[in-house]
Amino acid sequence: MSKLPRIQFQPMPKLRAILPALLLLCVVGCGSGRHLQMTAIQLGRSLNSDKTVSGITTVFSPDDSIFLSVLTGGAGSGTIGVKWTYGSRVIDEPKKQVTYNQAAATDFRLQSAGGFPIGEYTAEVFIDGQSIGTRTFHVERPR
Repeated sequence: MSKLPRIQFQPMPKLRAILPALLLLCVVGCGSGRHLQMTAIQLGRSLNSDKTVSGITTVFSPDDSIFLSVLTGGAGSGTIGVKWTYGSRVIDEPKKQVTYNQAAATDFRLQSAGGFPIGEYTAEVFIDGQSIGTRTFHVERPR
């Protein structure tokens, strides 16, 4: 009985060069590595089911919950944060790590069990540590 010759397959040199490039193209094309782009900042007393603000306003009562929604366009990932301040005092600095495949809204909520003091407040929004916008709002006595 005769032995069959042993055949070894070698990947073609061009194929070795193309495979990593194809893999990189697939990863980039799927939205990974893209930075989030803010399209709007909304403030209000409540949220819609898609996390956008319902009834946009900049005037609140001391007992209101204050909602802020950061709208982003297209695919991307990153960290979205808000620095809530009253005068020169920082109240809170929440952050959320997000990844989206399309336009989306990221929501934040500010509330106070004892009620907010009357005065001017600021919400500064950050994406990946870079300030992208500020909204000023007021807490007033109910009329």
